[in-house]
Amino acid sequence: MADPMERLLEIMARLRDPTGGCPWDLQQDFHSIAPYTIEEAYEVADAIQRGNLDELRDELGDLLLQVVFHARMAEEQGAFGFEDVVTAISDKLVRRHPHVFGDAKKPSVAEQSRDWERIKADERAARRPGQDGPGSAIDGVSVSLPGLPRAVKLTRRAARVGFDWEDADGVLRKIAEELQELEEARSGSGSVRAAVEEELGDLLFAVANLARHLEVDPESALRRTIAKFEFRFRAMEHCLESFGIAIEEATFEQREAAWEQVKRQERDGQRR
Repeated sequence: MADPMERLLEIMARLRDPTGGCPWDLQQDFHSIAPYTIEEAYEVADAIQRGNLDELRDELGDLLLQVVFHARMAEEQGAFGFEDVVTAISDKLVRRHPHVFGDAKKPSVAEQSRDWERIKADERAARRPGQDGPGSAIDGVSVSLPGLPRAVKLTRRAARVGFDWEDADGVLRKIAEELQELEEARSGSGSVRAAVEEELGDLLFAVANLARHLEVDPESALRRTIAKFEFRFRAMEHCLESFGIAIEEATFEQREAAWEQVKRQERDGQRR
């Protein structure tokens, strides 16, 4: 039986074959494929959130295809191949786990996290040959990350060098301050839209910082709330339809009553 990974690599090579490959696959480059890579990563996260292991298997396959696709294009350019990708991540895992693959003592979880970040900082410094100084504590945070995860990573990096609130209460006070400044921006004169956008950004950044202090992934929390909203909104539509009312024709009071009924049914179902 053929090795599954070798089979996938051969399929990808065939798809990219200039003489007999797939026209669509041949037309792609790193930039055109990147959005699909991001999309597949989110679909993996979605399958995990819904607890659907059959879908998770399929989505992990789709994500693996993205790695193979990028590696194949790099190999065609003589940059690196799939084996180089595997070797690089294997070496990195061994390097970052000296307590498993070396003689270092077994650390606590907190110590391991600190060691992990120290090793990563050393790796970043090694990638800056000839540059003076140690670089910034927030170097290396990808600019392509979505806003909430990037805000969390930046504030986590800043916290490691002491730039942080003492506890979540301090962040909550900062959120209250940002809310006040947002209200002032809304009632101000001149370029109100620009001021509102800036203050809203400050508020979202503070909320992301609060999530870090509470050890909550803000992206996951937001996705769960979005899923809850979708469920409740559809249920509200069905509730109104059961009374012969289309949602676009319902009054504010009717929509509100239907929404509250859906929430009550949800709570009653959770108590059973």
